[in-house]
Amino acid sequence: MQRLLDKYRRTLTNHESILSYAILGIVGGVASGLIVLAFERSIGGLAMLWGVTGQGEGFEALPMWAIFALPTGGALILGLVLSVIKPEDRETGVVHVISRMNSHYGMLNLKNALVQFIGGAFALATGQSGGREGPGVHLGAAINSKLGQWLGLPNNSLRVLIACGTAGGIAAAFNTPLAGVIFAMEVIIAEYTVVGFIPVILAAVSASAVSRTLSSGSTLFMIPEVALNSLWEIPFIILLGICCGFAITAFITISKLSAKILHWPIAIRFGIAGALTGGLGILAPEILGIGYDTLNLVLHEELAIGLLLTIGVCKIVATSFSSGVGMPIGVIGPSLIIGACVGGTLGLFGQSIVPALASDYALYIVLGMAAAMGAILNAPLAAILAVIELTQSVSIAMPALLAIVAATLTNTGIFQQRSAHQTVLKQLRRLVPNDPLNQLLHRTDVSSSMEVSVVKVPILLLRSTAQPLLMATPAWCLIERDTDPLYLIRGEELVQWLNDNPAADDEVADLTEVNIRRWSISDVPIQATLRQAMDSMRSDTAEAACIYGRNPEGKRVLHGIVTRETIETFSLAGLRN
Repeated sequence: MQRLLDKYRRTLTNHESILSYAILGIVGGVASGLIVLAFERSIGGLAMLWGVTGQGEGFEALPMWAIFALPTGGALILGLVLSVIKPEDRETGVVHVISRMNSHYGMLNLKNALVQFIGGAFALATGQSGGREGPGVHLGAAINSKLGQWLGLPNNSLRVLIACGTAGGIAAAFNTPLAGVIFAMEVIIAEYTVVGFIPVILAAVSASAVSRTLSSGSTLFMIPEVALNSLWEIPFIILLGICCGFAITAFITISKLSAKILHWPIAIRFGIAGALTGGLGILAPEILGIGYDTLNLVLHEELAIGLLLTIGVCKIVATSFSSGVGMPIGVIGPSLIIGACVGGTLGLFGQSIVPALASDYALYIVLGMAAAMGAILNAPLAAILAVIELTQSVSIAMPALLAIVAATLTNTGIFQQRSAHQTVLKQLRRLVPNDPLNQLLHRTDVSSSMEVSVVKVPILLLRSTAQPLLMATPAWCLIERDTDPLYLIRGEELVQWLNDNPAADDEVADLTEVNIRRWSISDVPIQATLRQAMDSMRSDTAEAACIYGRNPEGKRVLHGIVTRETIETFSLAGLRN
């Protein structure tokens, strides 16, 4: 079994191993589907403890005092519990996944995942205004990353596993596998490759199958059939997109402003967010929790214009402030509700002004959902595919694309705002380079450019033990003192020096006195990528990296050497190709 696993690890070091990565996709999709379902069930189970029915959605039935007290008290309790946890272990959500993908090469921590699962479920069950999709992405990515780490898989495959977990998380939450695939490639990986698509597609399909099987085929949204009535509506649809762009800009602006108190104690921050949510909940109880029951009411024209506007504004303020102060909630679901409220308001207005030209009311709601989701994520492809899968209608693509483009241009072009996740990353001063060179180095295993012809040489070299060097010249010699690595020298240069300075077999040569160029070194694990090796060398101001693994007894084994020059040569060749 160990031999088979070792062989599988070796195949994963090649990014072109489609079959091996396909297996990862299936396993990753099943794992992410199960963890997302467990998270959703936890929200409903916790909410029932304080009398909230409807799988954690029925906050409207609570008495007025509970509508305020539940989110306020829940946020305060959550803040007090998290205050005993280190700040770096409290980071959750899509931002955490993107950050760890780049700064820690896909190695997600179990502590952060537990905070996301327990803290996110408790927050949503106590009525905090947020979504479950962001937590689902984190949990799907985390369980796949931990699986890869536990199996000792190369770090370039961890990126694929995280993409699989992301796609699986979205697919399991919405039953939209295609949107999950594009979300993973567009938002998390920020890269499109044929090889990368195969495992992510399999993960999305597997997670969706798990969700549909274990959820008894329940439908998240009951969306009526929608279609564009007339091309004369195009200006009105563009206006709808612009209004959604304004709403998302307001959301991101409030989130940025609330993030300015991140240095405050977490219990105070969460307490303020909970009190704000509870206060707004008195005006519109529909904003509490995830709110998909409210979205279904909007879709079926059961809410008046005044209430739609109230819900939309309150949802923007409550969710943006809560996410800005670090609450472990998501923003994808709230963006759908905000867009639905904007679309519903304009739809009712349009039907009252020009009833002969206006399309069905539900069309504008769906367009608003797509526009708001596309703008808040800056992911137009994921948004358009999500609404196509939710409505099961390709005919909605044209008006939806117009609305998404108008909303995205309003948010990013007119108001110069980034996506919600990129805004947080910028505030945290996290650099997430996604240029082709970095993508290439991140997905390439270090063994692809590793020189394996290397021997360990003691710094006090006995001449009689130098004969193997003279018979078979290695590419590199790792100079050690008492098994501690010191530096590298070229094998041919050491052999040349030995030939030029003959001596008796019992004589000891002190290599510190040898006038040969020395290469400073850094250490990286055999699972590393070329990006990790380059970062390690830059951090240690080294010129080469020693690649180490572990044998079955746990002893460290030197596998080879990689230099800056080798990586730069590989990078130039890869970019040319």
